[in-house]
Amino acid sequence: MDFLINPDIAYVALVIGFALAIMAMTAPGTGLLELLAFTLLIFAGFEIANQPFNLWALILLVVGVLPFIYAVRKSGKWYYLLAAMLAFIIGSVFLFSSDVWWKPVVNPLLATFVSILVVGFFWLVVRKGLEALQKRPSHQKDLTKLTGISRTPIHHEGAVYIGGEEWSARSKKPIPANAHVKVISKQGFVLEVEEIKDK
Repeated sequence: MDFLINPDIAYVALVIGFALAIMAMTAPGTGLLELLAFTLLIFAGFEIANQPFNLWALILLVVGVLPFIYAVRKSGKWYYLLAAMLAFIIGSVFLFSSDVWWKPVVNPLLATFVSILVVGFFWLVVRKGLEALQKRPSHQKDLTKLTGISRTPIHHEGAVYIGGEEWSARSKKPIPANAHVKVISKQGFVLEVEEIKDK
């Protein structure tokens, strides 16, 4: 069992476990992410309990979250993202202690690769999430004269794909599925459409 007590394995298990836990909280689903996160964090906890670690490196990892959050909220402030990245890399490399304080226990290349991968992934996810929250809801847009495709046959009711979204639709005349349509008017969340014959 001693061969499993490895700082690199502990570090990777801890990072992936936390990443999966964050993903599971933001997108609850089948329970698979939760189970994987729980398993990896328990395994990482076992690894950490059997190895000495540096409290200052753990604090640096936690403090590194602050410039990351600021970088996400203030677009263009790349130096805050760089500061977060450096905090994560240094904290990761020195997370576990050795006989000599300056000698890294976690492989520096592994820590750099994992830190860049995780920070880059969450940078994209968080930025996209904030953009989605700030985006004006589509139901308030003027969709008249936009064109799209009928997903189902439409008459009194049906579905269309217009403006990058699925909409409930109705029409005065029957429209087959996969026909080109244009929006005549919008009432609430229902579009009135008509078929474009010359496409």
